[in-house]
Amino acid sequence: MSLGFLVRGLVIGLSIAAPVGPIGVLCIRRSLAQGRAAGFVSGLGAATADAVYGAVAGLGLTFLSWFLVSQQTWLRLAGGAFLLCLGARTFLTHPSGQAAGADGRGLLGAYASTFFLTLTNPMTILSFAAIFAGLGLARATDRCGSTAALVTGVFLGSAAWWLILSGAAAAFRGSFTPGGLRWVNRVSGVVITLFGFAAIASLFGQ
Repeated sequence: MSLGFLVRGLVIGLSIAAPVGPIGVLCIRRSLAQGRAAGFVSGLGAATADAVYGAVAGLGLTFLSWFLVSQQTWLRLAGGAFLLCLGARTFLTHPSGQAAGADGRGLLGAYASTFFLTLTNPMTILSFAAIFAGLGLARATDRCGSTAALVTGVFLGSAAWWLILSGAAAAFRGSFTPGGLRWVNRVSGVVITLFGFAAIASLFGQ
């Protein structure tokens, strides 16, 4: 049974990571500017947050789930504000100073930023709760083992997508001149900023 849940988790992880969003934009931009490692580590931050939310939903931690959803206004506001700051910083970054961001400290920052961005999306845990219920995890006799297998699959599936995306983007890195990278920064900064405005605007539609 655990093997079946692992395979399902792989599919879920890929499907969750694949849609283009702010994390995807960051992964592509960092892969082009700083190399494959920076892009891949950025994706791993999101994959880790997905695994955390998956574990919360799978283990039936209803109090924690309720608390996160009840605080969604503040979480969305924090995530939107962070995206706005990140977008502005990306827009203003000069290509000549990007290589330094690929060291250990830069990689840790890349990981932490996407981890935080994913955690500030409370709808993620609702999605996992629905998926887990649909898969019949609540009726599984070996619930902990099934949850562990599914969460591991989600993480590995998501990580596989980020590995593919960062590798594909990094393959074109040598084709960009400093001027080209400057435009990559500007376009990425604008797109990330728009995602930030959308996150904040969604608060007024509730």
